[in-house]
Amino acid sequence: MVVAMSLIHARFRAVAERAQEDRGDVPGWVLITLMTAGLVMLIWAVAGPALTGVFNDAIEKVSGL
Repeated sequence: MVVAMSLIHARFRAVAERAQEDRGDVPGWVLITLMTAGLVMLIWAVAGPALTGVFNDAIEKVSGL
């Protein structure tokens, strides 16, 4: 029983140490997310009116108005 508890404790410590080493790059991911959101907003601002026109034309052709 003591050996099993010792092995469980050793395994837990190894996992905890690896988790502390592998923290990731949070500021980098935040920057990538913000830049992606900015690009989507820019593309939407430029292409939005054209896409709206294409959609409205398609709806008019289908509905026959």
